[in-house]
Amino acid sequence: MDNVRNFCIIAHIDHGKSTLADRLIQTCGGVSDREFRDQILDSMDLERERGITIKSNTITLPFTSKKDGRTYRLNLIDTPGHVDFSHEVRRSLMSCEGALLLVDASQGVEAQTVANLYLALEFDLELLPVINKIDLPSADVDRAREEIDSDLGLDPFEAVEVSAKTGLGVEDLLEALVEKLPPPEGDPGAQLQALIFDAQYDVYRGVVMLVRVKDGTLKKGQDIFLMHTKKTYQVEEVGLLKLEREASECLEAGNVGYVIAGVKSVRDITIGDTVTDAKNRSAEALPGYRPARPVVFASLYPIASDEYEDLTAALEKLSLNDAALTYEKDSSAALGFGFRCGFLGLLHLEVVQQRLEREFGLALLLSAPTVSYRVKLKTGEELVVDNPVFFPDPSEIEATYEPYIKAQIWIPERYVGTIMELCRDRRADDIQLRYLTQSRVEVNSILPLGEVLFDFYDKLKSYTQGYGSFDYEMFEYRETRIVKVDILVNGEPVDALSQLTHEDRARQRALHYCERLEETIPRQQFKIAIQGAIGGKIIARTTINAYRKDVTAKCYGGDITRKRKLLEKQREGKKKMKVVGSVEIPQEAFVAVLKSEAGK
Repeated sequence: MDNVRNFCIIAHIDHGKSTLADRLIQTCGGVSDREFRDQILDSMDLERERGITIKSNTITLPFTSKKDGRTYRLNLIDTPGHVDFSHEVRRSLMSCEGALLLVDASQGVEAQTVANLYLALEFDLELLPVINKIDLPSADVDRAREEIDSDLGLDPFEAVEVSAKTGLGVEDLLEALVEKLPPPEGDPGAQLQALIFDAQYDVYRGVVMLVRVKDGTLKKGQDIFLMHTKKTYQVEEVGLLKLEREASECLEAGNVGYVIAGVKSVRDITIGDTVTDAKNRSAEALPGYRPARPVVFASLYPIASDEYEDLTAALEKLSLNDAALTYEKDSSAALGFGFRCGFLGLLHLEVVQQRLEREFGLALLLSAPTVSYRVKLKTGEELVVDNPVFFPDPSEIEATYEPYIKAQIWIPERYVGTIMELCRDRRADDIQLRYLTQSRVEVNSILPLGEVLFDFYDKLKSYTQGYGSFDYEMFEYRETRIVKVDILVNGEPVDALSQLTHEDRARQRALHYCERLEETIPRQQFKIAIQGAIGGKIIARTTINAYRKDVTAKCYGGDITRKRKLLEKQREGKKKMKVVGSVEIPQEAFVAVLKSEAGK
């Protein structure tokens, strides 16, 4: 066990975690040059396209130290940097003893660097600071050391300087890693205790559990007991996670690896569960994971109604791999049966939708994202409403409360005015500035979560030319004026387009929806009114004009009364049509409204 090191790489977005993981794998000979590709641990197409890590990935590497000649087994976990995937980071930290805290030499310490530091301290991990991107012309290593000392409270002289891109300093980092980070503790002869920190679904083998063995030994053929689900299985295979799964005889205390035990259904295991020996059971389970609290809600519907069963199976498999995703059954008069899903943020929502479409071949429609509001009725009863369909009648409501967040925005000093304007536009409260260095400012503010949902992050990035970073935590619920905006097409409400919004934003949102629908609903033989309404009050309207047949074409001159008679007859016919005509809304109309809402 002295020769084992379990560690992860944590940092802000784009500080070079996946590139450093690539260099460590190459330096340790974990993959041949022929098989190597950039972002080798990012196995999803989506990760490679976007250039971000979405799932934590694990690999075991051999490393022979030149200082003491010993060969170490390094279990490396590459983690995401985006705030929407902080749940993945939390799970990775629970299976490690140490972490490399990466700081970009040109950008310095940023919001997620600090957030991840606190997460690591929560799990009592040993931290080794690493200054990356020292090869950049804009690199300022001295300033990065200064920020490591002042903002993170770590020893700046312990920081290892590397360039993950060129490989400079990676050998020194590996030596520092085996020297500074502690080996795992545990007793291979004690009762078996192993933590399931992740899982994958294999079509041929069933559920593959990724475990960190705390005590005891896991062997092939052993009967194991899962303490949460109270089920017993026989181990078919154990092994280490190289680039491919590599079977071994056993997994001893302190090791990270995989277990295949014939678990057929994803419902049969829980992430954070404890694996123990069925015959010699451990008395206590290991502390599991705090369940993630979703903050953004949206409904997913299959475009083809016969794909509902496929969507059910896909969500089950995806929720095994993504423990932060929650879902429950939902239905809509316009779109049929679907699921109401909870996400950790808008990027998380987008990624889940794209994974369902790519990995499971589903065509989906998404309702407008919303947050969960608290509603106090005049009867004294309190409701939590995350779906506009269940919003009570305004006459029954005494007060509504919406969630607020504590936002930390880190920006270069020249953008302060623009970003303060953006925050005020989003109903920000209590804006405070803190100068970290001469050129970097931290903007602290209290913001309504509903205002941050759609395009706040995109606007922050564009206003600061990509230099702004943003992190948030849930703060509290505050009383506010929330209204339900209904969209009516030809006088009939379309429940899938209803939304909850602040009273001041209601007209703006309703008008936006009406304009999008006007562009996408095809014209009919009669006029179609598209309206935004709060209760019985219309607050926005657009009209799709009717096709008009030229009924006077056959009249070539003659008395004007003859033409008027023909036009009057046409008008009467159109009135009748309007009474009996109902409008079919094409699927593209729903997509256009929601896409433009998320990216307007």
